[in-house]
Amino acid sequence: MRVRWRDRLRYWFDGTMDRGTPALIGWLGLASVLLIVVMTALFMAVGTREEIDGHGGWGGAAWMNLMRAIDPGTMGGDTGRPVFLALMLTITIGGVFIVSSLIGVLTTGLENRIAQLRKGRSRLIEHGHTIVLGWSEQVFTVIEELVKANQGQRRSRVVILADRDKMDMDDEIRGRLGDTGRTRVICRTGSPLKRADLELVSPDTAKAIMVLPPPGPDADIHVIKTLLLLNNRTWRGVRPHVVTAVQNSENVAAARLAGGDAALVLDADDIAVRLVVQSHRQAGLSTVCTDLLDFAGNEFYIRPEPALVGTTYGEALHAYERGVPAGLRGSDGRVVVNPPMDTVIGERDHLIVLAEDDLLIRLGDSPAPVDASAIVTAPDQRPLPDRTLLIGWNARATKIIDLLDRLVEPGSVVDIASARRPQDVLATARANLTVGYKHCEPTRRASLETLDLGGYKHIIVLADDGVEVEQADDRTLVTLLHLRDIEVRLGDPYAIVTEINNDDNREVFQVTKADDFIVSTKLISLLLTQLAENRHLQGVFAHLFDPSGSEIYLKPASDYVTPGTGANFATVIEAARRRGHTAIGYRNKRDGDQAPSYGVVLNPPRTEPLSLGADDNVIVLAEE
Repeated sequence: MRVRWRDRLRYWFDGTMDRGTPALIGWLGLASVLLIVVMTALFMAVGTREEIDGHGGWGGAAWMNLMRAIDPGTMGGDTGRPVFLALMLTITIGGVFIVSSLIGVLTTGLENRIAQLRKGRSRLIEHGHTIVLGWSEQVFTVIEELVKANQGQRRSRVVILADRDKMDMDDEIRGRLGDTGRTRVICRTGSPLKRADLELVSPDTAKAIMVLPPPGPDADIHVIKTLLLLNNRTWRGVRPHVVTAVQNSENVAAARLAGGDAALVLDADDIAVRLVVQSHRQAGLSTVCTDLLDFAGNEFYIRPEPALVGTTYGEALHAYERGVPAGLRGSDGRVVVNPPMDTVIGERDHLIVLAEDDLLIRLGDSPAPVDASAIVTAPDQRPLPDRTLLIGWNARATKIIDLLDRLVEPGSVVDIASARRPQDVLATARANLTVGYKHCEPTRRASLETLDLGGYKHIIVLADDGVEVEQADDRTLVTLLHLRDIEVRLGDPYAIVTEINNDDNREVFQVTKADDFIVSTKLISLLLTQLAENRHLQGVFAHLFDPSGSEIYLKPASDYVTPGTGANFATVIEAARRRGHTAIGYRNKRDGDQAPSYGVVLNPPRTEPLSLGADDNVIVLAEE
């Protein structure tokens, strides 16, 4: 079939128009130039010599026509022959349709470009920044901690890539966190699962990448797919390390395989279970962990100490004026928390030191004085079997009972009080633990009073994962209020440890005077941020959260020093050293309900007088 030239021309014109605003601007610009040139040529052809000379020849005539095309009001003062006025009217009318359209298209194109920029689709050009992939409630804790970590730097950048509107992300961050100081938070709109979107945040020049699990049942799938994309990417230069967490322990192996050697994958579910179990045995543990992971408090630093080479770890405990040793990292990278006191520090070993800042760590000229008369030499008491009540039920409850069975003394009892009878858990035989069941509606006072609460030493209240987060916290609050009121009538026979979902609710929950609150989502966010800043701390935290090694314990102060004596913290360190423990702080029972420290003091001054009562605790690293 023969195609006419007009159809070809029209097809070609349509093709140019498909290129969008630039093509439209080009055509209107060309039409404007042609209009001015044609009308100037007509003016030169029909105008008299006086008119041509009066308007400055070709250049002046072209300028005159341009002004009339841009501003129709310019024609209002024209006088002369009808032919001249007709030409001016023609150029003015042409300008109204063509040049005005060009100006309108330019304005629209500029507005669209600004709107596109505000959508966060421009490519980032940064170096040494931290990338956060994904969006959830955890992002606010992560940004807040990164701001604290980088407050001493002149320039730092946190870049967020999430499948949300950039303006909404900016507004939420500004509303929740306010001014971020020297740290600039940059948001980009895009899916972390798309390679093209990932390039927007300049991953090749980042120092660390954090993958946040999104809310919802498919969070682990999202994390694994993101790790696969990062691992299969061709990297230019030094590849940044990646940190993330999965919610289900069954997905840890798959996530680590997907992420490769450069990824640190945390088992959020396992860490939450350990925190609940260990806190039930020693109230206040989660507060200690929060202080250790929070950049606003004390942190772990790994550093060489040439002056201590050849000395033992026990001697190093008294060598610092500021800072508390907590362990060693060998030349092979292996980390040991609270090693044997006679371990000799090698030339290539690094000390793990707890301090407020690495610039504040300082060796002393001489050891701080120790009051040997205040040190208690009584042997450790063997723990006794206890009775625990588990109120409520969620997906972690079975793992909590399994871990309790490994840690408690033989003959211990745990009773489950919930609306649903977990038949599979009750039918499982256990080595150290006897598991029972009592029907209970946790938010009903009458139902709680039937549980014989006075017969239990510990009570664990689990957050309901079958409802919305805020609704679950509301139910937990009601349960805690009932438990605390019943406890007052019974004479304070038990300790209460509970899970809450939103850390913002912690201040409200303080009215219940529960002994400890486990906010696992916040602790996971803090841990991810610590590892994003220093991946070498993974070994330290892995040891602290592993029940098979040295852990954090809050032991009675009376096990170390005589209650009420004015011994300093150096004396507490020496008392702990004699037992093979590393003392890193204490908890004052009197201030246990006072935010933000809740009585926890880490790395206190060694020489200041310290009077610990029988109800206070010494925070130590120990194996039992």
